[in-house]
Amino acid sequence: MRQLSLRSTCTRLLGAAAPAASPVHTRQAASRFSGSLLTGNAKRTNGLVLPLTRSVRFYTAQADKEPAVQSGEKHEFKAETKKLLHIVAHSLYSQREVFVRELISNASDALEKLRQLQTTSADVSSEKPLGIDISIDADSKTITFQDTGIGMNAEELKENLGTIARSGSKAYIEKMQSSDETKDAANTIVGQFGVGFYSAFMVGDKITVYTRSAKPDSEGYCWDSDGLGSYTLSKADNVPVGTKITISVKDDAKEFLDKDKLSEIIKKYSNFVGFPISVNGEKVNTVEALWTKSKNSITEEEHKNFYRFISHSWDDPMYNLVYQADGPLSIRSILYAPSKNPEEMGFERTKPGVNLYSRKVLIMPNAEKLLPEWLRFIKGVVDSEDLPLNLSRELLQNGPIIMRLKSIMASRIIKWLQDEANKDPVKYGKFFKEFGVYVKEGVCQDTDNQKSIAKLLRFEVSNKESKELVSLDEYVEAMPEKQEHIYFFCTPNRKVGIDSPYYEPFKKHNINVMFLHHPLDEFVMGRLSEFNGKRLISVDSKEAGEALKKLSDEAGEEAADSSKTVLTKEETDELTAWMRDNMGMQVKDVKVSDRYMTYPAIVVDFESPAVRRMMKMMAGNTDEPMPLSPCTVEINPRDPVISGLFALKGKDEELARKVAMQLLDNALIAAGLLDNPQSMLKRLNEILAATVN
Repeated sequence: MRQLSLRSTCTRLLGAAAPAASPVHTRQAASRFSGSLLTGNAKRTNGLVLPLTRSVRFYTAQADKEPAVQSGEKHEFKAETKKLLHIVAHSLYSQREVFVRELISNASDALEKLRQLQTTSADVSSEKPLGIDISIDADSKTITFQDTGIGMNAEELKENLGTIARSGSKAYIEKMQSSDETKDAANTIVGQFGVGFYSAFMVGDKITVYTRSAKPDSEGYCWDSDGLGSYTLSKADNVPVGTKITISVKDDAKEFLDKDKLSEIIKKYSNFVGFPISVNGEKVNTVEALWTKSKNSITEEEHKNFYRFISHSWDDPMYNLVYQADGPLSIRSILYAPSKNPEEMGFERTKPGVNLYSRKVLIMPNAEKLLPEWLRFIKGVVDSEDLPLNLSRELLQNGPIIMRLKSIMASRIIKWLQDEANKDPVKYGKFFKEFGVYVKEGVCQDTDNQKSIAKLLRFEVSNKESKELVSLDEYVEAMPEKQEHIYFFCTPNRKVGIDSPYYEPFKKHNINVMFLHHPLDEFVMGRLSEFNGKRLISVDSKEAGEALKKLSDEAGEEAADSSKTVLTKEETDELTAWMRDNMGMQVKDVKVSDRYMTYPAIVVDFESPAVRRMMKMMAGNTDEPMPLSPCTVEINPRDPVISGLFALKGKDEELARKVAMQLLDNALIAAGLLDNPQSMLKRLNEILAATVN
């Protein structure tokens, strides 16, 4: 070990900011250093005691003298304070670990108060650098939180610690807000309630507080209590400016004496506090609060690292947003859209990915009330100073401020994604492939933002190449002037849609149709119903048939190729009546179609296939087919199968019935309504046998 001079060693260990010491004082400091800091073996080198092992217990400069406590006065808590103290210690907080957050928040407040008073030229002293030092002594079963903040005098101790729910921070904010010069400085104070300090009784059976105010000529004090109804307040010597809180840990809370566990708790709740936090001499809060920086000052590498830290993932963010606002609410936020959808990879439904902070202190991880549920894939941080908190800082009230914050953030995220889509449509297409299901979920659930969310939807269309996606805005913009509606078709894939009898007349009229392949799409269209004043209509609906008839009438077109043999009106009336009588309860009507088609028959006015699939899923595992609601059959009187059926029913009515039922099943398959196509195989073979014979 290299030798160090006595002066440099004392300066390093007793505080770099210490004034130059006389030789006598230096020797005294070295004596205290050798007597109180070393544990284990040591040797002297040139009169200086140096450690031989690493078993050195770290102390800040404030701890170079143990406080000397004088005799004190015992004070009783008020009756209501005793009741509240019991609530705080036993039932107010849902997790005991939050005592760490509360004490660090109080320490941060004290440091911020001192810093702000120094900037306003207040006559206050600051002996040491601003920071929070936490030390764990597993042998004595104590945890000590020490800050170099503003400290307290006797009256402040009585007011802030002797009366529960009395908030020193709250009173300080009210005082500062009365002055225009210091109004903004008040917003950096975290504490809003006076009960956070008492959360320490969840893990400790005794708390001792040493404190001295930074105001000139202030005395040191010791406050201690077992939390059972009284506290003792005494004067104390050798107390540095700031506050030192020592918790005697209960037997059932020994897990908090583990340095690694305590460090993880600090990183979880207080990682972004604006002052250095150390545990047994090792700095813990090493990640910067990026959301407090300006957008242009954050590098891509910083974004990537922060995203991985906050999301606990290893992919890179696809998009990032730094959003800051001062009105109507104070908001500082940084948000990320991931590259991969974890739910798509078979994982369970993800928790909301945005954490809620107030002045860089975690209030609610994975905040469920902060954003609409469909935005749970977004990762990041939202920090607001305007949050209404309950006494434990944990549960948000369902008040107008929270609802307003939710509305603001949801609107801003939607605008952000829309801007990204306009900036780079190809990249947004990749995003939508991963997270489009969330957007569709938003259309179905988020009625407040439904219209703006709909602008984020993307679909395949019939007049563009496969996999090329368009928005509803782009579809409407490309519509012919005479087209009144937006047409969509829910189909398993593009090829099935192209070959469908329902798409055929739209292709003939050169009408663009959106092909929707996701199980949610039909619900999305049903919930949306219209876009920019245009109705959303399925091509297999009754409304689509009426629109097609109108188009055909305006163009003077026939429903099909007029060169083919067509049944007369009397013949079609006779055939439709016969088919209606012989097709059973599945059919409520049979009529001639007004659509252009080259198929013999289709079904219309039927229940949604998506609804049927959901009903079947809700029914559980069953082999029983879902009953069909009665539908309408539309026939093409120019098709040779239909004209042949009319002739066949007069020659072999039994075979004609089989052909009619086969036509129905074929139409149901085209509509996606036949649950078990195997059921028709026997009849189909009988028809084939009759045909070849």
